[in-house]
Amino acid sequence: VQLVESGGGSVQSGGSLRLSCAASGFDFSTRSMSWVRQAPGKGPEWVSSITGSNGSTYYSPYVKGRFTISRDNAKKTLYLQMNNLRSDDTARYYCYTGFGYNENEARGQGTQVTVSS
Repeated sequence: VQLVESGGGSVQSGGSLRLSCAASGFDFSTRSMSWVRQAPGKGPEWVSSITGSNGSTYYSPYVKGRFTISRDNAKKTLYLQMNNLRSDDTARYYCYTGFGYNENEARGQGTQVTVSS
């Protein structure tokens, strides 16, 4: 299993970013996938998940209405569109296999998102 995130960067509050996660080494189309973030000095925080079967989406209340998770099974890629970013969204964002946060699931190296006010 290999997961490679990209798309992070530094933006001002209110800005947008689109994260991508390229997957390989497993049957991507059948697996639920998730985004999890970790801010400095804090534990992992689940952000969003999408099922593999029908693409149902789920969000943390902290990001619902601002973030959109999606997937392209043909490209084996997971996305996270992040709009109206706030300073408390600053964190390293990881894609994980599976639904929700499970430290035993595979994850990528992460991509840093920094939001300045």
